[in-house]
Amino acid sequence: MIAAIALPRILRIGGGALGETASVLEQLGLSRPLIITDPTMVAIGLAERLQGLLGGAAVFSDTVPEPDSDAVDRARRAVLEGDYDSLIGLGGGSPIDTAKAVAVLARQGGRMRDHKAPAQNSGPALPVIGIPTTAGTGSEATRFTVVTDSETQEKMLCIGQSFLPVAAIVDYELTLSKPPRLTADTGVDALTHAIEAYVSRRANPFSDGFALGAMRAIAAHLRRAYRDGQDRAAREAMMLGATQAGIAFSNSSVALVHGMSRPIGAHFHVPHGLSNAMLLPAVTAYSAPAAERRYAECARAMGLAQDGQDDRFAVAALLDELRALNSDLAVPGPRAWGIDPARWNTLLPLMAQQAIASGSPANNPRVPDAEAIQVLYREVWGS
Repeated sequence: MIAAIALPRILRIGGGALGETASVLEQLGLSRPLIITDPTMVAIGLAERLQGLLGGAAVFSDTVPEPDSDAVDRARRAVLEGDYDSLIGLGGGSPIDTAKAVAVLARQGGRMRDHKAPAQNSGPALPVIGIPTTAGTGSEATRFTVVTDSETQEKMLCIGQSFLPVAAIVDYELTLSKPPRLTADTGVDALTHAIEAYVSRRANPFSDGFALGAMRAIAAHLRRAYRDGQDRAAREAMMLGATQAGIAFSNSSVALVHGMSRPIGAHFHVPHGLSNAMLLPAVTAYSAPAAERRYAECARAMGLAQDGQDDRFAVAALLDELRALNSDLAVPGPRAWGIDPARWNTLLPLMAQQAIASGSPANNPRVPDAEAIQVLYREVWGS
């Protein structure tokens, strides 16, 4: 099998990397960026700090968590009204995904629903520089963006080279102030990326190396970062692991956890990493019999089993760890999160249909039908 590999042209990784933003723009021949960020980045002064590093740059901060097509359209209008040659996505996955979506629409027109999977977009787009402030989505290094259709409430996966940032600036110091809940949710999101990239039917030797490296880093440091946000070594390892996981799944794929997670986020506004965490133990248990060796290698990378121990033992250790991790990180289930049970049950058929339509479940080692997905949703509700 020939693997098609895509990476940002430039990566700057390490503490203080934010300070190299201007030189990265200069290296790319860009000089008129629009910073796309969120109100929090403005309130804490990080957007202003970046403006100062760039000698002044316009800021658009009217983004929303879990971006929808209305928010993307607002950002597109701001881009079209100015004379910008590039976009800087500053923040968590939501501002970066918004920047990536706008980069395509500003050059190609149309609506986000025109670009949802299984479409593959390789057309023109504004250059995007991704600067993550959470250790989670890996969006700064992926050829994906996720946007909810404001009319249908479908969380759309959009794929293609057009959505790949030209540069990523990965500075772990930007995560030191993040609270425990956000640290946990984004951290499990990154772990899910790594595991799913490794067990995906689209996995390849290139993505495997990044996925295993990400699992090693995240497993050893997520609890530490959760308990002590100022643990610089843990924060640095988590940031690197998140970017490695993003590179892994961008060049492999995500699978059933993500396919089922997106409808939960769209219909109930559960943060993406949290909905992944809700699903990860149950979906892994469902999927593992179809790829026992692969899941066993995940356990070994995470330090849960030794090379001499058999695969069945290793998989059992992985399942125990995923449940323990959710407990240690105080991950609530859908019921504890406050989702209305009647609405949950009513929406199960639609959520299962939307999960399958995203394409991600087809990459899973064990490919489910809609009924199997509904069974898993019911199991997660009761957990």
